Amino acid sequence: MIAQWQIEQFHQQGYLVVEGVLSSDEIAALQTDFDGWVEESRTHDAVWGETQDGRPRFDLEQDHSPEHPSLRRVTSPTEISAAYHHAALNSRMATIAAQLIGGSGARFHHSKINSKLPHTATQVKWHQDFLFTPHSNDDIITALLMVSDVTPENGPLNVVPASHKGPLWSHWQDERFTGSVDSDVVDTHCQQPQACFGPSGSVCFMHTRLLHASSPNETALPRTLFISVYAAEDALPFGENPLPSAHAGQLVAGTESGLVRSTVNQLRLPQKPRGASFFVQQAGADSASM
Repeated sequence: MIAQWQIEQFHQQGYLVVEGVLSSDEIAALQTDFDGWVEESRTHDAVWGETQDGRPRFDLEQDHSPEHPSLRRVTSPTEISAAYHHAALNSRMATIAAQLIGGSGARFHHSKINSKLPHTATQVKWHQDFLFTPHSNDDIITALLMVSDVTPENGPLNVVPASHKGPLWSHWQDERFTGSVDSDVVDTHCQQPQACFGPSGSVCFMHTRLLHASSPNETALPRTLFISVYAAEDALPFGENPLPSAHAGQLVAGTESGLVRSTVNQLRLPQKPRGASFFVQQAGADSASM
């Protein structure tokens, strides 16, 4: 599905942006469902819905209002939308993720929509995904599908190229799992990031250890990402899935080997978010550092 040079670039840099992964019809179906949830959000003043573990499915930013909707997260949309189920499990996105992982195959782990509607405050602090979803090995890919056009100005993903080859940085501060790295790590390692953007239908494939973050959207253009995580077939999860769903563990490529492959990593296991999303954990980092 992609060329060898793209695979090599992914392994060297820790990320790869591929345009035109989904068709215009596939994107239109995703956008239609998301637009409907945004309209529904206008009738809510607090998080709502329910996922498999009882937490809310729809998460709102603090600046949300009926006139200014700020729906920032939809958890496990594959459970409530045929379009998102197809994109996560049966589209070219899943096939390319499996190709980048290689080995005996790949399985779906979890998914969510991270949205930044126009002029909204949502931001993501510097972190590494593996610290949220540790496994016996780190052949894990986060695929960020650009449902809307993503530009350098509307809050794109920012990454530190090749940081997946470096250490796993602690995401704990003052004995709290904050879901972000310490400010010293940001000051030392995250000052020359690369923005990942492209037209709708593009996907940024990102290694699970890569340092990344994003800023608020201060433009009139929405920035909507559908994020799916894929793990090597022989990667055993350590701990509970932070976003459990009915589709977790489903193979998207390969066959069951019955084997578990381990690589050397040392980390402190994460705490599962108590609220609707990890945004609550990252917001706590501010108060912890004050």
